Amino acid sequence: MKRTFILALVVFVSVAVSAQKVRVAGAANLRYVLDDIKALYAVKHPNVKIDVTLGASGALLQQIINGAQFDFFMAADKTFPDKLKEHGAASGDVKTYAFGTLALWSTTVDVTKGIDIITDPSVVHIAVAKPELAPYGDRAIQCLHYYHLFDKVKDKIVYADNIAQAAQYASTGNAEVGFLALALVLAPDMRNNGIYFALDAKSYRPVEQACVLVKTWERNAEASAFMDFVLSNACRPIFEKYGYILP
Repeated sequence: MKRTFILALVVFVSVAVSAQKVRVAGAANLRYVLDDIKALYAVKHPNVKIDVTLGASGALLQQIINGAQFDFFMAADKTFPDKLKEHGAASGDVKTYAFGTLALWSTTVDVTKGIDIITDPSVVHIAVAKPELAPYGDRAIQCLHYYHLFDKVKDKIVYADNIAQAAQYASTGNAEVGFLALALVLAPDMRNNGIYFALDAKSYRPVEQACVLVKTWERNAEASAFMDFVLSNACRPIFEKYGYILP
């Protein structure tokens, strides 16, 4: 009887401890947004740890489907949470939290002259996130086709695993120009070291960023609370700070 009680107590404590952690799979463009949201959330919930894994939305989707342990999925495109729901791996409704903007960014090229600058001989490499995995990479290719530039610059494109890696290529000189999320280029370390040009929204399909709880959230009520917080008015200024358009 005593042994049974001890085992039950261990299980209870383990569940209680795990409930104080929220494992977030977040699109790479959310790097700075999630840093700020985590800091704000910690003020009112100091005992809750928010663990964030950043990556391309398509890659994160596959990880979750293959059994990766996440509680909350914040994608860069609504299609990915929708697919998670189709696979029966999501719980509750898919919610749109923001609309993103595509931008050109460079440390050496005056991209404020417009997108045609990428055809200049001084631009040897163009960083683009893999379109099959990263929504901003997909929109970059759409944008290039819209302006009839893809065939002119396709040999210059260097594909990155996600939008954060594309930003790294552009900031380290491995590419003279990068097609990036505006949210990344507005962060201090990039805004102060380069220049950007926000691309016309008509040139690509809207980047509707959405989120959903992963099926395992039923064992972790904190995940639901954190999702509610992300969607609340408290976080609107954070999204706006990084150039997102709110629904």
